[in-house]
Amino acid sequence: MYIVAIAWLYVTLMMAVTEASLMAGVLTLVFYGLLPCGLLLWIVGTPQRKRNRSTQIAQQGLGEPDRTDSQAD
Repeated sequence: MYIVAIAWLYVTLMMAVTEASLMAGVLTLVFYGLLPCGLLLWIVGTPQRKRNRSTQIAQQGLGEPDRTDSQAD
């Protein structure tokens, strides 16, 4: 997935370089390259972030109910 993102950023960089003005080039790079690519990577990475969060909670023991001595009676 990262190779597609790198290729897309390369294409948009080349588009930005060929623009008539500096402002048009910057806007092309930002609105055709960085924002869509960042959004795509964020959406695609959501399941992994959820798995990492649940693994971290399981390792910390926060997912288990609180067991105290008074409940053992």
